[in-house]
Amino acid sequence: MNPCKVLIADDEEAPREHLRLLLAKAWPEAQLVAACANGVDAWDEALALEPDVCFLDIRMPGLTGLQVAQRLSALQSPPQIVFVTAYNDHALAAFEAGALDYLVKPLDGERLARTITRLQQRRLQPASTPASAPADLQALLQQLLPRRSVMRPIQASVGKEVRLIAPEDVIYFESDARYTRVVTADSEALIRTPLKELIASLDPDLFWQIHRSVLVNSRAVQSALRIDENNMQLSLKGRSEKLPVSRQFQGLFKGQ
Repeated sequence: MNPCKVLIADDEEAPREHLRLLLAKAWPEAQLVAACANGVDAWDEALALEPDVCFLDIRMPGLTGLQVAQRLSALQSPPQIVFVTAYNDHALAAFEAGALDYLVKPLDGERLARTITRLQQRRLQPASTPASAPADLQALLQQLLPRRSVMRPIQASVGKEVRLIAPEDVIYFESDARYTRVVTADSEALIRTPLKELIASLDPDLFWQIHRSVLVNSRAVQSALRIDENNMQLSLKGRSEKLPVSRQFQGLFKGQ
């Protein structure tokens, strides 16, 4: 079996480093692939590195640990998720009732060891056995996540003009070197906000991430075509371009 790839995310350096040291001692064969200081980076690194386990602090800037977990649980092959929190609040009872695990700060080596044992046991389960309960996790997170506020207009500079674009008018966003392309039905613009930061301000029910570099308005999608086992592409209503769907997001399009 390949070494377990682990991602940790905590906006405070001291707890992040403490967890890293405890993991190195208690689970030396695990491979730490990323140590992130916010939820936005955690989500982006998880897409790039595909960890097997993510230790997520619940309260982080950008995307909270709960929001990152919600996105991760919707992937084709979601990682195991362990929440880390300093707050022994009502959420913990809910996590304990579900197929999740959690750790309370300051972290305790003995408690972490029990979590690692549980994670290792799950990794030994047959591939056909779900390693987690994504449906339960999604339902739980829907209860715990705060209601999303109204999306603010996208401010895009076009020459000397600053255009305010209503998010619902955007067909898709695409990373373009140091910029993000904003494509609407009748125009294109570039903004300096990286796609990974833009994600936190958009409604995930409206804008679906289909690739690490592409967010698409779900209302603009006409169809999804599977090219082969690993490749899928989207057709858009009234447009000729095709958008790639990476393997991690192909579960969004599985028919009913």
